[in-house]
Amino acid sequence: MGYDLASPIQYVKGVGPQRARYLARLEINNVRDALFHLPYRYEDRSSLIKISQLAAALADARMITVAGKVLSAEVVTPNPRGPRRGGLRIFELLLNDGSGSLRAKWFNQAYLKKHFKPGQDVVLYGVVKNNYWGTGLEMTNPEYEIMDDGDDDTTHPSSDQIHTGRIVPVYHLTEGISQKQLRSVMYTIISSVVSSVRDTMPHEIISRYHLPGLSESMANVHFPGPGIALDSLNSGSSPYHERLSFDELFTFQAGLAIIKKGEVLEKGISFHPNGSLADRLRADLPYTLTGAQERVLSDILNDMRSPVPMNRLIQGDVGSGKTIVALLAMLAAVESGYQAALMAPTELLSEQHYMNIHPLVEKLGLKIQLLTGSKKNKNIETISSGDANIVVGTHALIQESISFKNLGLIVIDEQHRFGVMQRATLRKKGVNPDTLIMTATPIPRTLALTLYGDLDYSVIDELPPNRSPVITRQLSEKQKEYIYQLMDEQVKKGSQTYIVYPVIEESDKTTLKAAITGMEALKAKFPQYNIGLLHGRMKPAEREEVMREFKKGSLHILVATTVIEVGVDVPNATLMVIIHAERFGLAQLHQLRGRVGRGSGQSHCILLNYGAAEDAAKRLAVMVRTNDGFKIAEEDLAIRGPGEFFGTKQSGLPDLKVANIVRDAKLLEVARKEAFALIEKDTQLQNYPELRRSIEDFWGMKLDLFKTA
Repeated sequence: MGYDLASPIQYVKGVGPQRARYLARLEINNVRDALFHLPYRYEDRSSLIKISQLAAALADARMITVAGKVLSAEVVTPNPRGPRRGGLRIFELLLNDGSGSLRAKWFNQAYLKKHFKPGQDVVLYGVVKNNYWGTGLEMTNPEYEIMDDGDDDTTHPSSDQIHTGRIVPVYHLTEGISQKQLRSVMYTIISSVVSSVRDTMPHEIISRYHLPGLSESMANVHFPGPGIALDSLNSGSSPYHERLSFDELFTFQAGLAIIKKGEVLEKGISFHPNGSLADRLRADLPYTLTGAQERVLSDILNDMRSPVPMNRLIQGDVGSGKTIVALLAMLAAVESGYQAALMAPTELLSEQHYMNIHPLVEKLGLKIQLLTGSKKNKNIETISSGDANIVVGTHALIQESISFKNLGLIVIDEQHRFGVMQRATLRKKGVNPDTLIMTATPIPRTLALTLYGDLDYSVIDELPPNRSPVITRQLSEKQKEYIYQLMDEQVKKGSQTYIVYPVIEESDKTTLKAAITGMEALKAKFPQYNIGLLHGRMKPAEREEVMREFKKGSLHILVATTVIEVGVDVPNATLMVIIHAERFGLAQLHQLRGRVGRGSGQSHCILLNYGAAEDAAKRLAVMVRTNDGFKIAEEDLAIRGPGEFFGTKQSGLPDLKVANIVRDAKLLEVARKEAFALIEKDTQLQNYPELRRSIEDFWGMKLDLFKTA
């Protein structure tokens, strides 16, 4: 039977309805899905070792391949009078290759007996060990291939070895499907479909970068031919992997280029502020902007003057001063007769932004409105009437009931928590308003090109002067007394301390230390000091009061959960202790640490570790080693991988199934350059209809890419 890419997987030989249900769990529903379910590693089973030479392979316990004739195939029951009588049954195979004999055993797989018979030629792949009695060598549960009478799992001609005698692909599985079964299905698909896969990449790009053909690449990624280095396969850097990664990155970037091109063609607002509001605000600030802040503000104001809608990302490490730059941009919009909105992902962050900017804005005679889930119906008419010049809020801003009179500028904090779709919804509240996105998570360049490829972006790469790097140390529970001493010293010299806990209160479900219990213990330890508590379950007014007290210095120690992760600026706080630091992600640890080191005094961050797994230990070591948010983000990306670091599902972008933006950083740059150049030349891809279709397929319903005029 012939298949094409759209053929349901159920109809592929060897699948059927039951296995199709299992494969659906792996998101394999059709032949195309199967082709992109790539092996996650490869094993070299190509070189045969004589059984007489196996003793030399015992020491390194590596996987080896042997071949020979079956001498016997029996099911045995060890020690039938023992306690497991009638339980354990072992299938034993005795193999001879002319140089010696080897016994292979499979536990509780008696059904194998019906597949083997004396005289068959068989290949085995596994680890050789001395048997329990030390009387000979054996393999336990090896993979096998019967060479001369077919294999119940295989659907290929018997002369083609796919499980042994070659470099063998290993796939991610699900319950109900064995490695051999899936490998056999993949072989059937590759044998019958891959030669007809259409290569939609422009020929000039393929030849410019000497890329192998798409069919050839697909075949060799699944079933590598001889001479391909095993290391290059396992690292995903073989020429064939690179071709598939390049195609995926090119398709991704082409979509972003089309979005960007579409936005450029839209008519936006041309702002022409006279700068008087900004001048008055600057005169009131107790500091001057850094060179980096001025440079980024200049980028923003140039965009705002242009009649094309601004779509700009501001990246900056914690404490680099993104919010004041965004506020100056909002004042430019207000001065030009428009409203500005600032959207943040949580109520607490919205409240922090509101608390930080409303005194500055109100001093200028402007009206600012806070709109969150708990305040969503209060005074919303001030927004629709245009009475509120600036609106700060959560995703409540994009609800249908909220309308603006003349929304000109949207500032989105922590864009990755909203995603492309929500950004588009908020933009519909105005007539192509300018959009400014701030992220306090420093993003490696490769990731920025992937997630924000349709945006221009600026980096605030300079911290305010007179700031010393925070000294970070990792301590254990046994060093608590030393931490108490450090807290005491800090308070005595007039500084303040944060203590951060992973949970609010203790429960039976977790052994984690909790904020409420921690505060009670600290009050007992330091009765002479004022200690406050801040967590997400408190009412907004209570939280605001606690932060006000801490800011003005009335509280010496603030016990908190991660609600203080972003937006809190208390220059007098010089010590942060993070309890159960091993439970936090790198980006979160870096954000928390960014709450100290905001003044001129030397600050400290203590990571209290209650026993870390390997990945957690790596995270804590990175924190001790560097204060540079961009280096931390690179390390985080390397430890967790791109999927977890910054889930593209969350951001409303298509998933990358083949490419890895850490490994394929150079490919990404090239793919981006080529994709943007092609879209610039042929926006509708009229000369490349098949490429256009593949881009539409890849992006699916995410965005209406090709707008028909």
